[in-house]
Amino acid sequence: MRACDVMDPARAAALQVALGLTPDITSGSALPPFFHQLYFWTPVPPEQLGRDGHPGRGASGLIPDLGLPRRMWAGGRLRFERPLLAGQEAEKRSCVEHAGRKQGRTGPLGFVTLRHEIWQAGALSVQEWHDLVYREDPDPSAAKPAPPQARADEEVARCVQFSSTLLFRYSALTFNGHRIHYDQDYARDVEGYAGLVVHGPLLAQQLMLLAEDLMGPLAEFSFRATAPLMHFEEASLCCNGTDLWVRAPDGRQCMQASAIPASAVLAGAAG
Repeated sequence: MRACDVMDPARAAALQVALGLTPDITSGSALPPFFHQLYFWTPVPPEQLGRDGHPGRGASGLIPDLGLPRRMWAGGRLRFERPLLAGQEAEKRSCVEHAGRKQGRTGPLGFVTLRHEIWQAGALSVQEWHDLVYREDPDPSAAKPAPPQARADEEVARCVQFSSTLLFRYSALTFNGHRIHYDQDYARDVEGYAGLVVHGPLLAQQLMLLAEDLMGPLAEFSFRATAPLMHFEEASLCCNGTDLWVRAPDGRQCMQASAIPASAVLAGAAG
């Protein structure tokens, strides 16, 4: 599947504002890592949406129908080959690298790995592997599995908050219709969450910005969601060396990640 988009600088600047950053992206600016999530929308008509607001099973024409209703972004891996430039056309090439089902501790699970390549000016700019998990509706009577506890040996920690307004803005800018991020009744009554769920990609975006701030331009970044974070919880973005994670107020780990700075790749090539 292929999609083209002009990387509108106004959209990127709007995300900077939403994140509390200075909106300094203009045409020709290098986009921060992961800002390509703002582009390449694939809208489908209302009648093709599922109950959760995402395209219904099989409606996208890319992701197979695994017969399970709940969708979650489980993690991803990225390689940054060269900066994407705002205001210039780019092409996204996507395919399914893996899809299948297996039996988990809490019931059947579906796994899909998408591979994306983003090309600009005839050159490969970003490679991305996008891991999705599908599962059944929660059993209200079943005990919830204990989430992993986060490390407490960070060298750097930054506190961040995720208001319902920020979640709405991020959903709008990424054209993400999943109702767990803006419909509290649905999130609570249907999917069993305590509140609105902070987007996994939004947590990853914050960790990537922290990594770039501490390490300089990134060559690679990988992340895995390990527990949901609610919109009313203040989180800590933590870093120790090239390891990063998100810690909730009760100490649970919501995401773990690893970064490879471009400087390390260059040093390895030179050595």
